[in-house]
Amino acid sequence: MRMFAKQYRKHHFWLGSLVVFFVLFALLRQSREAMNFLAFRVVLPAMQWVGRLCAAVDFSVAEALIFSAIWVLVFYITVQLRKKRFGHLVVTLVEIAATVLACACLLWGTFYGADSFQEKTGLTARGGTVEELAAVTAYFAQGVMEYADEVERDVQGVFAVPRDEIFDSAEESYKGVVQLFPCLEEDVLRPKGLVMSRLLSAMDFTGFYFAFTGEANVNVDSPACYLPATICHELAHQQGIASEQECNFVGIMAAITCDDPTYRYSGYLMGYVYLANALYRVDRDAWQVIRNAIPQEALIDLQYHRAYWAQFEGPVKTVSTTVYDGYLKANGLEGGIANYGTVVDLLLGFFLQ
Repeated sequence: MRMFAKQYRKHHFWLGSLVVFFVLFALLRQSREAMNFLAFRVVLPAMQWVGRLCAAVDFSVAEALIFSAIWVLVFYITVQLRKKRFGHLVVTLVEIAATVLACACLLWGTFYGADSFQEKTGLTARGGTVEELAAVTAYFAQGVMEYADEVERDVQGVFAVPRDEIFDSAEESYKGVVQLFPCLEEDVLRPKGLVMSRLLSAMDFTGFYFAFTGEANVNVDSPACYLPATICHELAHQQGIASEQECNFVGIMAAITCDDPTYRYSGYLMGYVYLANALYRVDRDAWQVIRNAIPQEALIDLQYHRAYWAQFEGPVKTVSTTVYDGYLKANGLEGGIANYGTVVDLLLGFFLQ
């Protein structure tokens, strides 16, 4: 063991520095003031600045960096294995993994320890009676009915608004919601569609925010009826909101207050699905009454959406879901992916206040 440590002593300083960083970061997380300063005064402005630089190109810089890093890593591992430098390979991989984790903690972990969207706005996720849940669900169903026939459709009746048009409206999508929640004042940068969207679907992801480049990245292979609301969700991360359930709420609210009817339809449809699923579990009769009022166009979209995602059921989805659930729990979200249901409580909290 002593010989091993001596052989790789040139790595000691960096690994020791990482240990010190993690200890200091853990201590800083105990101070809300320190995390707020770090998150909103240092990290968020830096990510916005980098995001503006990346916005100069149409492709996802995040995607290019990720796949370039994977290829370099595979090449490096192959070379080290051929040279039988197993000890050096292990130490280097540990060093790389720890460095990436440290950067992730600094760039995104800070927001999990800072003030949440609810704390900044005073909005509270709340439960409600069955009648209240049914009333809010009916409100969103009415929105679906109002905008379902205002969006472009193909000959089968499926949502067919060109994705380019949806992306073109993205930068204007927060003008309405910022009037409701002034804390959403950061610049809205154009989201990026991903070349490897099909792979993202296999992993059960509709998008992700990449803190290293400040980019909101979205899956453009999945059905487009949810694309506007998904874009608004990822743009909520760009505002410095870490919580997935809060981003779901902000995404829906941004979409339904957007001037573009395509965004409004998508937001009302996504909100309706969340609320209707919750209502179905407690009162199927009330759910059925509202469900019967949903126009055929929207039902076609929902059926197409379900059919698309059904093809990806399998081990890849299971593993990616398990890993992401663990990531959420590691950042203080005890319910993990189950917390996504909190969006219903946030919608109730807003519309019943």
